[in-house]
Amino acid sequence: MNMSGKAERYAAIGVASLLLCGLNDAAFAQAAPAPETDLPPVTVTAPPNRTAPSGPRKPKTRVATGSARRARRPSAASTVPASAEQLAAQAVAGQNSRLDQARANLLAPTGANSYEMSRQFLESLPQGTNTTLDKALLQAPGVSQDSAASGELHVRNEHANLQYRINGVMLPDGVGAFGQIIDTGIVGSMALVTGALPAQYGLRTAGVLDIQTKADAFNNSGSIGVYGGSHGTFTTSVDYGGTIGQTQYYVSGRYFGSDVGIENPTPAYNAIHDRTDQEKGFAYVSTAIDPTSRLTYIGGVSNGNYQIPNNPGQSPAFTAYGVSNFDSALLGERQQEFNQFNVVAYQKSADGLDYQIAYFNRYSQLHFTPDPVGDLVFNGVASDVYRQSTINGIQEDTSYRLGYAHTLKFGFGFSAERSLVNNGSTVLPLDDAGNPVDAPLSVFDSSVKTGYLFSSYIADEWKITNQLTLNAGLRFDQMWQYVDANQLSPRISLTWKPYEGTIFHAGYARNFTPPEQVLAAPTNLALVQNATAQPAVTANDPVLPERSHVFDIGVTQKVYAIPGLEIGMDAYYKIATDLLDDGQFGAAYVLTAFNYAKGTNEGVELTATYNNENLHLYGNVAIAKQVATTVVSNQYLFDPDELAFIANNYVNTDHAQTLTASVGGWYQWHDTKFSASLIYGSGLRDGFANTGTVPPYTQVNLGISHDFNIVAANKPTTLRFDVVNLFDTVYQIRDGSGIGVFAPQYGPRRGFYAGISQKF
Repeated sequence: MNMSGKAERYAAIGVASLLLCGLNDAAFAQAAPAPETDLPPVTVTAPPNRTAPSGPRKPKTRVATGSARRARRPSAASTVPASAEQLAAQAVAGQNSRLDQARANLLAPTGANSYEMSRQFLESLPQGTNTTLDKALLQAPGVSQDSAASGELHVRNEHANLQYRINGVMLPDGVGAFGQIIDTGIVGSMALVTGALPAQYGLRTAGVLDIQTKADAFNNSGSIGVYGGSHGTFTTSVDYGGTIGQTQYYVSGRYFGSDVGIENPTPAYNAIHDRTDQEKGFAYVSTAIDPTSRLTYIGGVSNGNYQIPNNPGQSPAFTAYGVSNFDSALLGERQQEFNQFNVVAYQKSADGLDYQIAYFNRYSQLHFTPDPVGDLVFNGVASDVYRQSTINGIQEDTSYRLGYAHTLKFGFGFSAERSLVNNGSTVLPLDDAGNPVDAPLSVFDSSVKTGYLFSSYIADEWKITNQLTLNAGLRFDQMWQYVDANQLSPRISLTWKPYEGTIFHAGYARNFTPPEQVLAAPTNLALVQNATAQPAVTANDPVLPERSHVFDIGVTQKVYAIPGLEIGMDAYYKIATDLLDDGQFGAAYVLTAFNYAKGTNEGVELTATYNNENLHLYGNVAIAKQVATTVVSNQYLFDPDELAFIANNYVNTDHAQTLTASVGGWYQWHDTKFSASLIYGSGLRDGFANTGTVPPYTQVNLGISHDFNIVAANKPTTLRFDVVNLFDTVYQIRDGSGIGVFAPQYGPRRGFYAGISQKF
């Protein structure tokens, strides 16, 4: 017998077995450590959601639980040879896995700080993937919660300035709360990248949320689930993915309804006039063109209708249409938001060259409808606000390996945005003595703009030694919007790995951050002169781009004395000119941008994770401070006394929280999972010029889920029960005072939720 032929057959059988085991082990792969992105490319083919080893590995013992353990037992079915269709699907999965790894290396955030959340992490949170993306992000270091009107969360005390990427493609800003367009259920993994960002990241620079879509969802299966409970909450979701020939696809949809759609402005258990109904859809299609390239489509849509919650007992300030005594519990304000995005990307990876070029577009619409009488009676103005934005763009990223030591990265991005901002207001005229007259009149302010953004970068990732990597680059950004401006931004960072399990990073980044075009639209103050909407300050300078210097240093360390424990520290300091900020300056749940002349932002973040068999724990603490001085744009939004105080003092920004913490984890016992999470905040700013803070708060959530093998071992029926705000802590996120804060908002009251999902 030809021994070489026999060896080849055994090798082929071994590779096929490894692939099959890898597919069965996908659940465990979600918890595997992230790949070392600065290592040279490897040739070992990895199954979906797993990375090929970069060197010798010690055997690792995994303890399977529940259905996973039973699925590993030898059975008659396990000896049946795979069909040609299954083998073809495995080959496509292997190719896509290699391209996923190439894309990760192409856009690796070398030298920056990255906090990763696996699919297992998200599924193990209380409420699992029924929790919204912004609530899941509160478990990351330095992320603090806020109200829906204020952007819902802040990364390192920044207001907005968070960039969203799906599979490496940057998604442009919308006109509403963007976090809600992405359903947590589609996420395979995500990483929050902060610090001194490398040159490929720009425009939104407080942080980058790098989302990778589910990569283990293409085995011709899906799931359906229902979930609900307190506060009239009900959600249902369905998803399905498969492989046809060289094409992988995945689709999902979700409906969500609740009687607490926006934070309650009162401490009461039930909110008044706060119903929301939301629908979301997502689609992913990827086709292998040849062994080294693929074409991918990603699309998403969301539609949300919101009642604006009422705060009873408010005192009327005006008389309109003969009404001077209006019950504030009966106000009828509403808001509707619609978002849609599409991405088409071509990726190629061969002979040391990796690149991806993508076309993207996004349509976004927001419409706030006032109570035509009630808003006039309480605020002296009733504004019907409509915002619309359409963005089309191209993004290209390339990486070329020059031997072992150097990897050259370069790329560009270009986008065009057509924005429309309409504000139809009803106001009351003022008499000669400055008193309002009950003779309502209408004014209409409109701003239409076509703006452009262009960016390009070049960088060299130089592996000086096996332990030391230097990443240096230049980035150029140009904006043509309401203001034309540009900047050349150097970026440099060092990553040092002196020992196994120890990683130091330090970097500097010069950043250029344009304002969101819809938030920077000018206001025609002449339209409201001699009326109740007339501001006390008439200065109205245009909103400027922010320019900043960011310094960041950090370390992560595996604690070998306690297997499974890893700790980290990261410190940052930012100096900004024309610091961007946003605020809600009226009843409409929309934001308006303005600039502080100067600002600083500094902080320290401490992290810890512990993973040991079935027990997984994490904890994060962040101490931070952001201050700024002198408002230099849209000054009319401020009262004269407050404006003068800010011009002569450094004040805390309204979203600056001194201490933020999150703790949580889960334990797997057979087919049952117990989970818990805790968030703590020392309180956002309030009072005159943000000189005070709201009281600190702690919120604890618990969850339990159990898998039943009713249909099949690999198609579990999952039951779950969750408690949000276990101790029913009543706390304020906002109290209605502070810069750009229009109304109070309270955190969620205690809620009990249950659900069932079935894989099929």
